[in-house]
Amino acid sequence: MQRHPLITPAELAARLSGGPGDAPLILDVRWQLGADDGYDEYLQGHLPGAVFVDLERDLSGVRTEGGVGGRHPMPTVDDFELDMAECGVDNDRPIVVYDDSNQLAAARAWWLLRHFGKYDVQVLDGGIRAWRAERHPIESGLRMVEEGDFSIRRSRINVLDADQAALYAKEGLLIDARPADRFRGQNETVDPVAGHIPGAVNVPARSLVDADGSFHPPQRLREIFEVAGIDGQTPVAAYCGSGVQASHVALAIAAAGLDIEVPVYIGSWSDWISDRSRPIQVDSPAESVF
Repeated sequence: MQRHPLITPAELAARLSGGPGDAPLILDVRWQLGADDGYDEYLQGHLPGAVFVDLERDLSGVRTEGGVGGRHPMPTVDDFELDMAECGVDNDRPIVVYDDSNQLAAARAWWLLRHFGKYDVQVLDGGIRAWRAERHPIESGLRMVEEGDFSIRRSRINVLDADQAALYAKEGLLIDARPADRFRGQNETVDPVAGHIPGAVNVPARSLVDADGSFHPPQRLREIFEVAGIDGQTPVAAYCGSGVQASHVALAIAAAGLDIEVPVYIGSWSDWISDRSRPIQVDSPAESVF
């Protein structure tokens, strides 16, 4: 039976107390755009037994000249299989992933693992901040990792290219998970070109979490997605700047209890603008959903 995509600190603590045979593998995916201190933060303090996963190295492919593939390209099958095995991932052991930034990086790990056939993955709701707030134990320092036996399996979750994303925007529902101002083409500080894919609808990833970083309750999430146009019939996909916030939207849709597997345009806006012949839309504030 498939688990709920989120797990609370109390639920995780209970599973860890059940003994080594019952404990999930915990992956620490702390990362923020423009910063490289995730590993340092991990060494200073992490959940007991957690293994650090580097989003740039382990959850992304190699960047290409001209930006084709985006800022965080899709990893190759062989590279992802090897990297996850080196992080201790086993085929038959469940996984819990967490970060310290509203589940953005953790959602990327969650989506990629499931895309490559590893479905028994959950995200710690609220991340390490929620864990600490409830005074659960923390350990520090480097942890030795025993290599896992993870192997790629077939999955029904798709990754999109630019043409497929454009088709979703035209004939289905393509959600842009970036902040509203960047979606509109204002205050773009990350990518060299501002705007969004024509026909996309904006649902900022950060609008899906509370002030403490945990996801809104399922009913509130369903209300947000209903406003965006999710009706249970229209095909839905997501994109953002580089496939991180889009994964967060896919996770939120699952957390809302909606039975929808959301394909992600991993290259996202940073890949879209690598071809200057692709159309770009810029909106006024009144034209955005949020």
